[in-house]
Amino acid sequence: MPALSAHRVTVFLSSQVGKSAGNSAGKTNSERRRPESLDTLTFYEQTLVNDIVFPLCDRIGGTVRSLLTFKGLETFLAAPIEELNDINAAGLPRFVATTPDLVLSIRYGVILREEAIGVPTLGVINLHSGRLPDYKGVMASFRAMLNGDAELNMTLHTIDDSGIDTGRILAMSSFAVDRQKSYLWHVLGLYEGGCQLLAETVNALGEGERPEGIDQAALENAGNYFTFPTQDELNDFAAQGLRLVEGDEIRQVMERFYADV
Repeated sequence: MPALSAHRVTVFLSSQVGKSAGNSAGKTNSERRRPESLDTLTFYEQTLVNDIVFPLCDRIGGTVRSLLTFKGLETFLAAPIEELNDINAAGLPRFVATTPDLVLSIRYGVILREEAIGVPTLGVINLHSGRLPDYKGVMASFRAMLNGDAELNMTLHTIDDSGIDTGRILAMSSFAVDRQKSYLWHVLGLYEGGCQLLAETVNALGEGERPEGIDQAALENAGNYFTFPTQDELNDFAAQGLRLVEGDEIRQVMERFYADV
């Protein structure tokens, strides 16, 4: 966020990212049930941070931390952070009232429709934690690790319509796979480089550049869309010696919300 300090920034959050996998018609209760390991991942990725660590850090307050909570980030914002899940309907006027020149989408869990996409004069750009067009959808880095890829990618692309991860590719960063580390460790590492890409693109747009990007529709490889992994896929992941999350890795990240700069 400090990299965007020269700009007027407003932040909206969604309450979740992605949807439950698959059509449940014709499936048994056990087949419909969400894998327990995904619930564990959600705890470390969202609940631990939003419901435990952030409130504690905000209560302590007072000093500049290595990493900032949402409340801490508000120092750099034009207004307090709000939740906005109905951006395409009842919440659209709230979004329009911010008069954005550009929208940056990072793990926003609502598919933007045409009216919302048309609001910012410079469009919408999204950070996707996977190589496009190969890995569209949720948990793209999981798919790359499951496939044995040597590196993971973060793709910066435009959102031009309601298609998921189908926009023009503007830039891409890479992150080497360490098979001794967890999926979530890799995702967190990817976003550090990805946010740098985002800041560089915002600065370029501010200087009048208008990158055309690569039209995915013109590529020979149409790629694949993935939803949440099934239990069988999670079992395959574990059989390769891979883990979704490792508590000690997350502890080291959480400490940065408490550690002074």
